[in-house]
Amino acid sequence: MTDSTLTTTTAPTGRPAQTPRADGRLKTYARLGKLDVYDYYLGTFIALSAVLLPLGTLTGRTAAVFGVFLVGQVFLLMAMTAFDDVTGFRDGSDITNYGPDHPLRNVKRKPLVAGALTVPEALRFAWAGAVLAALLFGVTASLAPHRPAWTAIGLAVLWVVTLQYSYGVKLSYHGFQEIYLVALGFALVILPYGMVTGRATGFLLVQAVLFGFGPLMFGVYSNTNDVDGDRSVGRPTVAALVSERGNARFIGCLSLTEFLTIAAASAVGIAPWWFVLLMLPASLLRLRQYLLGFRSGDIMRARRTGFAVHRLGVVLMIAGNLLAAVTG
Repeated sequence: MTDSTLTTTTAPTGRPAQTPRADGRLKTYARLGKLDVYDYYLGTFIALSAVLLPLGTLTGRTAAVFGVFLVGQVFLLMAMTAFDDVTGFRDGSDITNYGPDHPLRNVKRKPLVAGALTVPEALRFAWAGAVLAALLFGVTASLAPHRPAWTAIGLAVLWVVTLQYSYGVKLSYHGFQEIYLVALGFALVILPYGMVTGRATGFLLVQAVLFGFGPLMFGVYSNTNDVDGDRSVGRPTVAALVSERGNARFIGCLSLTEFLTIAAASAVGIAPWWFVLLMLPASLLRLRQYLLGFRSGDIMRARRTGFAVHRLGVVLMIAGNLLAAVTG
């Protein structure tokens, strides 16, 4: 298919996908890899900020470790999202969630549903990304000034498990989606830090968990919106398994757990005493997200607010690392 060709793809359910407007191939593949959703990549900058001060700690070698790891994770996560789109297209859930009955979802974000790409093209893209990620993770490990065993194991597990999210073993189809999202964010923070410093501090472990909560807390709102499609294919997200009230309580508990993690870390000295105050703007915005979703009933706006909470939280954690380094 050339850039100027318009095609109509028949979905597995028999419903024809919408005919896309002609777009450049690079833009189409960027959409397949969800390159605009950069939120997963921000964890590297949290780890980087934790070694930025005192001045001189960050060398050319350690900067290269962070840089190569960042590029590697971009390729890995683009592969993951491409595999996820292939699975969602094949089982029909994306047809349901991005069809005409859901006008708030932009079908162009799903190139397979829109007919802009074929399944073989998407799979080639996904496997190319996976191979490049493996090569770059190998380079990262070779550059690392420290190589504790848990970082080498962590890199291998990260690569393997990420590709199994909704392809292969299909972890997200067996009830592990919510746990996986937190674990993924955790790994993306702690692994580069461990390769640079050879250790993992309690404060950074707390930040890694909080970073993992970011994707989780816009993911569960997406699941709330996509409940019909997930139920139709047996994808057992919490939203698909419980009632609307049960899902609201579950997300409320997650929001409270995030805040209590921050408060407890400050209270027991794992984090500085002022950390809970520093993170308060993000905590209040998280509350607003919940009220938008389950008091106002605007799930998609709440989902968008989740991205804002995550990005604000990252900025605040970076500021916290720099402040902790200055104050000792």
